[in-house]
Parts: sequence; C-alpha cells; structure tokens
Amino acid sequence: MAFVGNHEIYDALPISNDALDRGGVEMLRAGVVDEELLVTARRVFADPAHWGYLLADVVRRLATLYAAEGDFTEAKASAAIAAAFARSLRTSGIKSVKSARARVKAKPSPKPVARRKSARAKP
Repeated sequence: MAFVGNHEIYDALPISNDALDRGGVEMLRAGVVDEELLVTARRVFADPAHWGYLLADVVRRLATLYAAEGDFTEAKASAAIAAAFARSLRTSGIKSVKSARARVKAKPSPKPVARRKSARAKP
C-alpha cells in the first residue's frame, strides 16, 4: 500500500517550527499501521467543500516533494495523484458533482418570474 519501512514504534512526522512558534491547529493526520490507513481528523470547516481546497494544496505540496527528489516533475506528480484520487472516488461510489447535480430535480419557484418588455409575445 505505501512505501513504509518496518517500524517497531510509530514513526510520527515532526511538528514544524512555525507551528511550534506561532501556534495553530492540526486538522488531519494519516498513517499506515500493518498496511491499514488510519486517519484522524478534526472538523474545522462549516462547509465540507473547504476540504477540497485543503486537499488540492496537499497535492501541490506532495508534487513538489516528488519533484525535489527527481522522480517526477510537479505536473506529472500532480496529474498522477489527481487521476488516482478521481478513480478512487468513482470506485468508492462517490459520484462527481456534475452527476450529483443532474440527479437533483429543479423545484419551481413560488415567486413570479419577471420578464423584460422585449420578451413578451407580440399580438
């Protein structure tokens, strides 16, 4: 599942000096234990769509990491991550926003529709 060595203890990432100096809040932690993904998250956004922006920024930072190691360009790493993300969402039963919107039937508005004079039928 992941490129992880055999660790007898949990090998946590260090907290950045900026976070230690300035404070903040951890929103997401992910780790692999016995080939199982473990995730701890804190609900920090009222609108779950904001997680999309956060995840996009994470993808950009991961692409930078791969590019710095010389394995990929940032563009190729970003594209590979995005493609796998989209495939994974499709196979997990989560539909795209476009298909979800298509399933929603529009309800007629109770308000009268205002029309311009030029839009009226001519006698």
